[in-house]
Amino acid sequence: MNLNIEKVGQIAIAVTDINKSVAFYQDILGLSLLFEVPSGLAFFNCGDTRIMLTTLQGKSEDHKTSVIYYQVSDIHHATKHLKAKGVTFEREPQLAAKMTDHHLWIGFLRDPDNNLIGLMAELPLE
Repeated sequence: MNLNIEKVGQIAIAVTDINKSVAFYQDILGLSLLFEVPSGLAFFNCGDTRIMLTTLQGKSEDHKTSVIYYQVSDIHHATKHLKAKGVTFEREPQLAAKMTDHHLWIGFLRDPDNNLIGLMAELPLE
């Protein structure tokens, strides 16, 4: 019998300052805040995936994060928008791969806790 995982339902991101991080994910990245929990949790809607910001709960080694890639339709517009809000890119978006049906563009920035964030777009062939 297969496990049949259907999708990622929620991703937890460890943060040190919940208020600063909520402002970043809501005001800079533009994610919709779903709700906050007084114990230091905030939940955002990101398409079909829920993003949970969490202050350290338990052991710090349980809170190391992987890079999360947020997909946008127009990476050039998104880059200009983020720069206008004061974001500095770790690596400017660039062509990462030429696929048979699209071009993959990826860039990187950081959140207030220095977590690396990927910004990606699958641009149609021209």
